Amino acid sequence: MLKSAPNKIAISERVRSLSPSPTLAIAAKAKALKAEGHDVIGLGVGEPDFNTPDYIIQAAKQAMIDGNTKYTPTGGIPELKQVIIDKLKEDNDVTYNPNEIIVTTGAKYALYAACQSLLNVGDEVIIPSPYWVSYPEHVKVAGGTPVYVDGLEKNDFKITKEQLESVITERTKALIINSPSNPTGMMYSKEELAILGEVCLQHNIVIISDEIYEKLIYTTDDHVSIAAISDELKEQTIIINGLSKSHAMTGWRIGYAAGPESVIQAMTNHASHAVSNPTSIAQYAALEAYANKEENNKIYHDMQSIFNERLNVFYNLILEIPGVECEKPHGAFYIFPNVKKAATMNGFSTVDEWVEALLEEEKVALVPGSSFGAPDNVRLSYATSMDLIMEAASRMKRFVENNLT
Repeated sequence: MLKSAPNKIAISERVRSLSPSPTLAIAAKAKALKAEGHDVIGLGVGEPDFNTPDYIIQAAKQAMIDGNTKYTPTGGIPELKQVIIDKLKEDNDVTYNPNEIIVTTGAKYALYAACQSLLNVGDEVIIPSPYWVSYPEHVKVAGGTPVYVDGLEKNDFKITKEQLESVITERTKALIINSPSNPTGMMYSKEELAILGEVCLQHNIVIISDEIYEKLIYTTDDHVSIAAISDELKEQTIIINGLSKSHAMTGWRIGYAAGPESVIQAMTNHASHAVSNPTSIAQYAALEAYANKEENNKIYHDMQSIFNERLNVFYNLILEIPGVECEKPHGAFYIFPNVKKAATMNGFSTVDEWVEALLEEEKVALVPGSSFGAPDNVRLSYATSMDLIMEAASRMKRFVENNLT
């Protein structure tokens, strides 16, 4: 009898180059500690801690009763495309037709499909840091090269015209903008976007504008889509958005992209082979989410109010921790403090080591800023209850004070 040969299946280089999601890894470790009976406070995962509103859930139930459980057009059902068009016009002052919209299996897949549709091997994509962890991975798996530009804390982590111009080469294909930002919560003004947009127009650079947090803003400033600034910028921009954050629908996996018809068609072709179509039931739920204006506006107002209150409390508590410095975010549901001094005061050579020790000693799970290209910072999500926010801040302060060297 022959012995079984050892497993020699080789994994592709492009997939071996990818890093697992650090945010999901932190969440998994926190869950494992909880399962062991530890009192863990998780501030790592970026999703609202509310259930999906009932009016959306009821629409999904009705969709199943009505038999809307079959394949749909790859780019989304026409009714959903239309309410997305209406939303973009009303909220963002940009006008699209159905051929310029694709509904996707989450906003993350919209970003992935955009990179797959735009990039050739060696194309460079400019990514301001701190950045959402999946941006570089999407670029790399499409054969592109991420080019990082440091958004400085003194400029609210936003890049300038001069910084953008300094990294443009003949291989530059795209710029990714995320406003409000994950992980910093900062937001670009209309004037700042216009300046960056002008540089992109001069160099024929595609703009991928991730606007997933647009409804979660806590200042008097309005969110501005770069595509709304001029017709020229609209033709150069792909808007990425979805309902995960705005309607507490993370698990439903409905996102969308709006942009030039040629790009949207390419993304649709890619999706037709990759996923066939977004889940039919989730599409009908998303249709009701946008179409029911009264309930839609109510969820926006309620979530914004609750997150704003949490931010104000959490931010002030964070500032009381020795060695911690922080700029107040404009939106999203993250705080991104610089904890390098605190880590040094506690005898750690890196913030990553400090984060690991905090989890072991005080059972508070954070995401180290190194995951986002900012090794001196940590990301704290306040998408959790006020009681847990206050307890987490108390534990963090106690940890720093108890470990002063």
